Amino acid sequence: MPAELIYKTKHCEWIDVETPTKEDLDFLHARYGISELLLEDVVDPNHLPKHEETDNVMFFLLRENTRQERQSLTTISDLSTKLGIFILDKIIITIHRMKNPSVYEYKKEISEKTEELLPDTIALNLAHKVLKSFDDESLNIQEVLDQVEDEIFLKNANSSAQIRKLYTLKRKSGLNAKILNMSSEWINNFKKLKLSDSEITNLIDTHKDVISDFDHLNAQISNLISMFLALTDQKANQVMKILAIYSVYFLPITFIAGVYGMNFEFMPELTQKYGYFFTLGLMLLIVISTFIYFRRKKW
Repeated sequence: MPAELIYKTKHCEWIDVETPTKEDLDFLHARYGISELLLEDVVDPNHLPKHEETDNVMFFLLRENTRQERQSLTTISDLSTKLGIFILDKIIITIHRMKNPSVYEYKKEISEKTEELLPDTIALNLAHKVLKSFDDESLNIQEVLDQVEDEIFLKNANSSAQIRKLYTLKRKSGLNAKILNMSSEWINNFKKLKLSDSEITNLIDTHKDVISDFDHLNAQISNLISMFLALTDQKANQVMKILAIYSVYFLPITFIAGVYGMNFEFMPELTQKYGYFFTLGLMLLIVISTFIYFRRKKW
């Protein structure tokens, strides 16, 4: 869509560009003197968060969580999208390749505001909304993690589907934490804007809180994966234990049956009237003795 003028006063002008074309970027370069290299960074889908300054432009490249479910979770672009913010003297320009939730929400909020805003204030509010997208994602991951944990320990589910869910959550949490750690550069450089110390401190604290949430999630997921694998091993060991017990029961009586199944000419027990019943009784006695021994050992 073409550039949209969202907000304009005597001291501030906010221009938003969604899905920019080459013509749009050329116009921004010619009209506002924005470096072509910075404009290219905005349209690069895999570019990392950054901050850069030129003579007349302050540039922030933010990455926002999209909460989209994708099969592939290998790069940061699989779960985040970029938001480029250019701050000139009295102008703020935002550029994004797809519909941006933060910009869309703030558009509605700004239409209801009566106080006059400045470009630095708009940039700060957008930054808070970007961080909130990660905060919302951490809550979403925590909710799914709680469900998986209930399925494993309360519903006694033990299938490959659970470990796949945990692996997906681990990938999501790890990539989000990576993006947030890389965002420290542009967040710290917000100190260069005309904002109060309390506003900067609040932004930095919000960033630290979201990072700590994902660090905690990473630890939770890793622990749950370890517990799941341990539980799976325990159940496999329980099966092997049962099979071993049955083997102990049948091994001696199988040996006796094997001995008496041999075709020897001289086996005095065969001529005894009660030899067959004696042999069965011996087998039963061995089984009962084995059972009593296991019970006393609490096996």
